[in-house]
Amino acid sequence: MTAPSAPRPPHPAIPALYPCTITHVRRAPQRYALRHRTYLWLVDLDHLPVLPRPLRPLARFSARDHFTGRAPSIKAALGSFLDEHGIDLHGGRVLMLAHARILGHVFNPLTLYWCYDLDGGLRCVVAEVHNTYGERHAYLLHTDTAGTATAAKDFYVSPFHPVDGHYDMRLPPPGERLRLSIQLQRPGSPPFTAAVHGTRHEATALALLRLALRHPWSTLRASAAIRFHGIRLFLRGLPVQPRPGRRTPERAS
Repeated sequence: MTAPSAPRPPHPAIPALYPCTITHVRRAPQRYALRHRTYLWLVDLDHLPVLPRPLRPLARFSARDHFTGRAPSIKAALGSFLDEHGIDLHGGRVLMLAHARILGHVFNPLTLYWCYDLDGGLRCVVAEVHNTYGERHAYLLHTDTAGTATAAKDFYVSPFHPVDGHYDMRLPPPGERLRLSIQLQRPGSPPFTAAVHGTRHEATALALLRLALRHPWSTLRASAAIRFHGIRLFLRGLPVQPRPGRRTPERAS
C-alpha cells in the first residue's frame, strides 16, 4: 500500500539554481560536524537547459552520470528504473535536483527526482546515491504530504557506517526555499544527519557565472572535501567498516 500522493506543488520557474549549504552532523562515537557551500540545479528532464556556448563547460547534464550510465537520456534511465518497480508516469513531468558536470567533472552524492503523473500529482520520489568508489544505488520513495519517507539502508556510502539501519528522509519538492534532510538511524546510536538548505535563483547566464566564480570547481571540491574529512575522522580513531562486494553501476537498483 502506498502513501497518498502529495498535493500539487507550486513549481518554481524551471530551470532554477539553488545556492545552498550542506551540513553533516554525527554525534557518535565522536561528535563531528561539517558545512559545505555549493549550488544545485533544479531541471525538468524533458527540457534540460541549453546554455550559451561559452558557458556550456559550466553546466552539462549527461545520462552517463546517472543510473547505469548507458541510457540515451537521463529520463530514459529513470524510466527503466521505474519500469522495474511497476511505475509508469505516462509522460508526466520529472524534476531533478543535482550538480551539473562542471569543466568535465561531476560528483553527485545525492540526486533527487520528483516524479509526477500527467495530472500533476506527485507519484514518487527517487533518491539516487553515489559513493566515492564509483558505485550508484537508487531508492524508490513514496513520500507523504509533508515529503517524508523511510527507507532501509542497503548501500555502502560512508566507510564509517555499516550497511544497516534505515533512513528517515524529508524531501519536499523545492520551491522558493530548498529544505531537505536525511537521518540515518541505527540501533543503539544517535542519528547521523545530513541537511541541505538553499534559496531559489533564476537560472540566468549571469547568475550561473556568479555562482561558478564564487564556487569554482564545486563538484571537485565536494568530492575532495568528503575524502579530507574522512581522513580526519580516520586519524581521530573512528573505525572503518568493511565494504561489501562492489556494486557496479549496471546493477544499481
